Amino acid sequence: MFGTNLVDRRTKPERIADQAWQQLISAVNAAGDSVRDTARSARRGGHRLGDEAGDLVGSAADEARHRASLAFDALAGRRPALPWTLLIGAALVGAAVGWAAGTAARAAGSREDRAADDIEFVDVDRPNSPVGQDG
Repeated sequence: MFGTNLVDRRTKPERIADQAWQQLISAVNAAGDSVRDTARSARRGGHRLGDEAGDLVGSAADEARHRASLAFDALAGRRPALPWTLLIGAALVGAAVGWAAGTAARAAGSREDRAADDIEFVDVDRPNSPVGQDG
């Protein structure tokens, strides 16, 4: 009785989302049962064909459950989660590229400093110029 009071207090969109979810679950289960029955009969006809159908049933059922979950979330007004693995991977790649660029820039800068240190200045007397009055 306690549970029925909570169910009655839900908002209309929540009830609609729950009904849609239940319909999706029943459709997925019905489709899965139908495909499993077909796979069983195919397996009796040929073991290799049955194995392939069993794999197909598993992947199709997983995909159907995933899509049903996304549909329920959309009906409930929830936004999809951020792809954290993709974001973290992009950040790591960016950090690696930045590190490589910084290292290359420091290496190029140190080469220029060494070239400037290797320059030797020599005093040269100009012809027709008295010594000490170059100017």
